[in-house]
Amino acid sequence: MARPRTPRAKAALEASDAKNPQRFKDRKEPVVNSPIGEPPEWMVDTNASKARTAWETFVREVPWLNGSHRSFLEIAATIRGRLMVGDDVGVQALNLLRQCLGQMGATPSDASKVAIPDDGEEKDDILD
Repeated sequence: MARPRTPRAKAALEASDAKNPQRFKDRKEPVVNSPIGEPPEWMVDTNASKARTAWETFVREVPWLNGSHRSFLEIAATIRGRLMVGDDVGVQALNLLRQCLGQMGATPSDASKVAIPDDGEEKDDILD
């Protein structure tokens, strides 16, 4: 079975595109310019879940999220919102949350692979 293709963005972060430029010479990949945006209207804070608060927390903690992450963020915020009110979510939900975090680059090992452009200013409000 062939090895899966490494996305160009990941290769750039790991500098493997410079090591093997021929692999990426003719590759076309989508560019996502849409921001993550506000939480969906159906996502509200209740006594059973703080999903909207969880969404806003993720947006502050994971600043590289964009429009392509919305579905993962909806799932992750729903589960984290239940955790925030002390709900016992179970092992399957926690595993799904872990998978969503990995897909969004929000785990320590995945975050080290994400490059955030340096705009010359410190972002103090990211983890507030």
